[in-house]
Amino acid sequence: MKSLFKFFLNIIPRPLLIRLSYLVKPILSLLLKGSKFTDPIDGKSFRSFLPYGYSKQRSNVLSPSTLSLERHRLLWLYLKNETSFFSENLKVLHFAPEQCFLKRFRKLKHLDYTTTDLLSPIADVKADICNLPFEDNSYDIILCNHVLEHIPDDTKAMQELFRVMKPGAYGIFQIPQDLNRETTFEDNTITDKAKRTKIFGQYDHVRVYGRDYFDKLRSIGFKVEEVDYTAQLSDSKIDKYCLAKGEIIPVVFK
Repeated sequence: MKSLFKFFLNIIPRPLLIRLSYLVKPILSLLLKGSKFTDPIDGKSFRSFLPYGYSKQRSNVLSPSTLSLERHRLLWLYLKNETSFFSENLKVLHFAPEQCFLKRFRKLKHLDYTTTDLLSPIADVKADICNLPFEDNSYDIILCNHVLEHIPDDTKAMQELFRVMKPGAYGIFQIPQDLNRETTFEDNTITDKAKRTKIFGQYDHVRVYGRDYFDKLRSIGFKVEEVDYTAQLSDSKIDKYCLAKGEIIPVVFK
């Protein structure tokens, strides 16, 4: 199973993977139905989750029903338990909308909800994050998760995110991060896909972020909270929801 998933992830283009995933979700949910692990996003339980990873495969991380990963389930719990996202009237901008969130967020009538991406077939607005078509100081919340590691000029992207965020508003900018690495590593001379996957973790990533990621956000003008939300959850819940213990949620404010 792990080898098969790894093959498809590295061979099939992401937009096509998104479309195909809608077809296989019902089958996977039925085959893996059980009680050991639970996806907090939809409340469904399974005897196992699926493996995932472009390079090294992680076991029991991909939910069969929502196709959420550890970071998605952690973000859902944080938004639900620690913010007014599910109750307050808010103008939200969501980059590269994840399938596990898209329909659920669209159904929240109190949100003025816009999705954007340059390539995603499920986004509302096709736009370059480095040159956004939105007005200054427009959004109460910006969700931009696992996007910046794909962007060659992440400084310009961060500046655009800062520009379109309202004063006093906040955003969540998750990235794949190596907390053991002090400084971010990037090398644009590495162009071979296999080498990029081995070094950066995915063939279309351009860097590995270190602990200095938070300071870079601060240099743009954001106030940053490094939230370890798993520290507020019991070990039993971390195991039940298949979360990554110690993962940091970067919550930024303007």
